[in-house]
Amino acid sequence: MGLSGETDWDLMPRIVAEDFTFVTNNARDFRKLYAKERLHAGLVIIVPQVLPALQRELFVLIPRELVGVQYLVNEVLEVTIDDDTAVLTRYLLPET
Repeated sequence: MGLSGETDWDLMPRIVAEDFTFVTNNARDFRKLYAKERLHAGLVIIVPQVLPALQRELFVLIPRELVGVQYLVNEVLEVTIDDDTAVLTRYLLPET
């Protein structure tokens, strides 16, 4: 999309305007940015920051978790690792 190198803050208007569900491993910044949005198409966070090969493995789990889910409106889906097991958690961000 030609957005490589854009700051997180510069990406947010486009993400929201185009109704993207955004996937990132930058949990700290994007949790803050999304908490400021009244309405968004969802955020997917893959944490902790891991090597790209493991990120891809974790990413494969996301569609499985979302079977039957039509939208992630105002929700966050977070993929973490606990004792070598992937854990998927869905939640709403508190409003700021």
